[in-house]
Amino acid sequence: MKPNHLPDAYLLPANTAAGGDDDRRAGLIALASELRPELHRYCARLMGSVIDGEDVVQDTFARAFLALDELDEAAPLRPWLFRIAHNRALDLLRSRAIRAAEPIEAAHDVADQATPDPVEMLMRQEAVKTAVSRFTELPILQRSVVIMKDVLDEPLAEIGALLDLTVDAVKAHLARGRARLREINARDDRLADARPASAAVARYVALFNQRDWDGLRALLADDVKLNQATHPLRIGRADVGVFFSIYAKMDSVWLAPAWLDDREVIAVFENCGDPKPSYMMWLEWRDGQISFIRDYRYVRYVAAEADLVLAPGARPVTT
Repeated sequence: MKPNHLPDAYLLPANTAAGGDDDRRAGLIALASELRPELHRYCARLMGSVIDGEDVVQDTFARAFLALDELDEAAPLRPWLFRIAHNRALDLLRSRAIRAAEPIEAAHDVADQATPDPVEMLMRQEAVKTAVSRFTELPILQRSVVIMKDVLDEPLAEIGALLDLTVDAVKAHLARGRARLREINARDDRLADARPASAAVARYVALFNQRDWDGLRALLADDVKLNQATHPLRIGRADVGVFFSIYAKMDSVWLAPAWLDDREVIAVFENCGDPKPSYMMWLEWRDGQISFIRDYRYVRYVAAEADLVLAPGARPVTT
């Protein structure tokens, strides 16, 4: 997926946003900040990737702002945003030809109470501990239902409304999805072995840790782009070069090459002694130059959901 960014209205106070109902737009802006981590938990597992999940989240809010004036004033924003995200993710999954149809079996008895029984709690713990990428092993409806119920704790009726299913059908998909997750987690799968960093990423990390900002700017393509989630997209070497000027003021930040599934990324430690990275970056290259930078500093929940594996010898050394 190619990254997107939100319209400028996302960054403006309500009384300066152009067009539409200012109060509704302000409500969407406020809800966006509050809902992003939860929406990402859903989208990441639906897509099987924390990076693709964040792309869906960004695309969801971009689409929501464009469609806000068409939304019925009485319609609540939260389920509307989840439906946009769900439909966008399905479009992408269909394009990958990984969506599978499945018959709906008789409903199983699934509790749906404010205080779930111990079995319910165990099922939810099973879902939460499951690696994001493993959810793609479930058929799409099982996947959606398990995420909504066991990860986000949504009521069965609301899940049915989102997915256009009866409550009995939701229960059936939930029971089957839970059983499949138990099978998946019973396998003796381990995190991938640490892989060496590519020469390009190793050079980027070394220049950054040496605070060689001019050396980093020299790696940028003329048309390089920088995406920082809720911030406007930066385009061009001069504009993106400001990115390094900001980091030049952060003496304790340290980078390390890392892998996320089969994607090479960069782990960002805010302090050398931190046991885990605070967030991550992801670079795209073209002809030996950086064509795109994704900096997840402002959406740290992405790294929190990620199973990052540092490259050998990459862990920062405390001083």
